[in-house]
Amino acid sequence: TKWSEDRFNEIVKETSTFIKKVGYNPKSVAFVPISGWHGDNMLEESPNMPWYKGWTKEVKGGSVKGKTLLDAIDAIEPPTRPSDKPLRLPLQDVYKIGGIGTVPVGRVETGIIKAGMVVTFAPSNVTTEVKSVEMHHEQLEQGVPGDNVGFNDIRRGNVASDSKNDPAKEAASFNAQVIILNHPGQIGAGYAPVLDCHTAHIACKFAELIEKIDRRSGKSLEQSPKFVKSGDACIAKLVPSKPMCVESYNEYPPL
Repeated sequence: TKWSEDRFNEIVKETSTFIKKVGYNPKSVAFVPISGWHGDNMLEESPNMPWYKGWTKEVKGGSVKGKTLLDAIDAIEPPTRPSDKPLRLPLQDVYKIGGIGTVPVGRVETGIIKAGMVVTFAPSNVTTEVKSVEMHHEQLEQGVPGDNVGFNDIRRGNVASDSKNDPAKEAASFNAQVIILNHPGQIGAGYAPVLDCHTAHIACKFAELIEKIDRRSGKSLEQSPKFVKSGDACIAKLVPSKPMCVESYNEYPPL
């Protein structure tokens, strides 16, 4: 594109439209024209775009400015680690480790995990005691949000929680806010797509369309609609086809 300002603005406009569709504010995103191949605007300001005056994005309490991709990365606000909440640890994958065996691994999303805790895995309802918490063969006092932890005898999609502090449970059904970005035709009760929630990958049936809502404001537009289509947002009652653990977004956003 020969560093075309018009092409850059076109991409910013198209991307901003998509970002709005999924409920984010484009003003909180830094748009940086770069060349990974040549290194333009990666670490240092490029001389090839005299029209580019830098990026500005909104953050809590004001705004941040910069010129390069590195500046944009440095300006990312680190997420708070919700270690004060009850434990939630979705299992991510299974590894075969020589001399140890098959070890499922998951990441602590909320709360802490430490030796001596009795944890329960939902929805399989397996309960076990934590013998130790280790990282790179070194024993740790506890695991906090962001840490990866290994277990035995459970599988991907299970969620570990403290059996004595708001343990995770199987959800027979749940209400979800759904945005239809792109779908051929209409969606109504009975539709059963595969849902990816934390690390679970399970088909869930639309049992009921509760209401159609404005996807930006969340205001109700229509009660009990017969169907929804591309571009619509709704609150729907979903029923998992297999045992599944789902939590309220207000309490446990990652789940």
